[in-house]
Amino acid sequence: MFDGPEPIYLQIAQQIRAQILSGDLAGEEQVMSTTQYATTFRINPATAAKAFAGLVDEGVLYKRRGVGMFVATGAREKLLAEHRDRYFAEVLRPALVQADLLGITPAEIVDHVLGRGPQGRPTPTGETS
Repeated sequence: MFDGPEPIYLQIAQQIRAQILSGDLAGEEQVMSTTQYATTFRINPATAAKAFAGLVDEGVLYKRRGVGMFVATGAREKLLAEHRDRYFAEVLRPALVQADLLGITPAEIVDHVLGRGPQGRPTPTGETS
């Protein structure tokens, strides 16, 4: 399960973030304990604890003493905002810089995104011609 190049604790944190973003984990919902993570995935409990601590520091999870870890209210919105900001900075901005270098106009980009051909005419497949 945790076979990526990054440390396991980062993979666990990313998995929990993805569950929150997808709605599989909602605000105020309890998450699996560090012991459950360790047992389920056969990892060191300290590894799971490190992932949870990072998510607590980010404000995505919080701890109820004696009860466990829970998804913070507004965690999904917080993660969506962060991912949107990262998308614009890391994906869209470089693409728009490249488009400008190629002489592609904003209107051409909009037409392409909306599946219209040149001069705004729809294409049979939704691709621009």
